[in-house]
Amino acid sequence: MLRAVNPPSVPGPGFYSQGIEATGTKTLYVSGQVGMGPEGPGKDIGEQTRLTIANVNAVLAEGGMTNANIAKLTIYLTDPANVPGFIEAAAGALPAPPPATTLLIVKGLAAPELLIEIEAVAVG
Repeated sequence: MLRAVNPPSVPGPGFYSQGIEATGTKTLYVSGQVGMGPEGPGKDIGEQTRLTIANVNAVLAEGGMTNANIAKLTIYLTDPANVPGFIEAAAGALPAPPPATTLLIVKGLAAPELLIEIEAVAVG
């Protein structure tokens, strides 16, 4: 069970929760997933975001969970200019209540063509 913790004194944009209280008997830590499918990496941030979320969801499914079990996301982007494209591509693909989320801009990922990586913690 996940419960959003959003104190009125802490400002936030609303597409993530300031905190998530998680109760459950099982925790799944999802390693960083990237915007790569069977044909290779996506061509832009939108496609890579969709592939990355699909990869996270595949790991969750294999662990007997869905994205509704996500308590915490950490998102790595390689270019601040990709933030709007990420938000647009991720809209509607993340659970409600939104998980606690950290978004970081990093110099690079494991391969230069990768634009995004997402890791997750899910509780069931």
